[in-house]
Amino acid sequence: MTTEHATTMARLSIAVIILMVLGVFSTAVVRAEEPDEGAVKEVLPASVHLAYSIAITVGASCVAAAYAVGKVGAAALAAAAERPELMGRALVFVGLAEGIAIYGLIIGVMLVNRL
Repeated sequence: MTTEHATTMARLSIAVIILMVLGVFSTAVVRAEEPDEGAVKEVLPASVHLAYSIAITVGASCVAAAYAVGKVGAAALAAAAERPELMGRALVFVGLAEGIAIYGLIIGVMLVNRL
């Protein structure tokens, strides 16, 4: 893997983590206790904000995992073509890339429990 790909993957991982954190924190919708009669009512209920944050969190993590598996899997197969004994080690890295999607799904399930 070149340093350019490693830098791109690091940036993508940071972006996914930021999106996951924003998805968790975007569920905290501040509500007024008793709105005045002339006050503007909330346009979207809190459950819609929660559903959007779940969609962003799970979607971003799955897209990032797909990108990582594509890059790592291609590199793993290229390495295995030259040295077949490296295939087992390379599959570990593909599994680690899949972990990104699993973490996003776990956060999504945790958010669903708040609905």
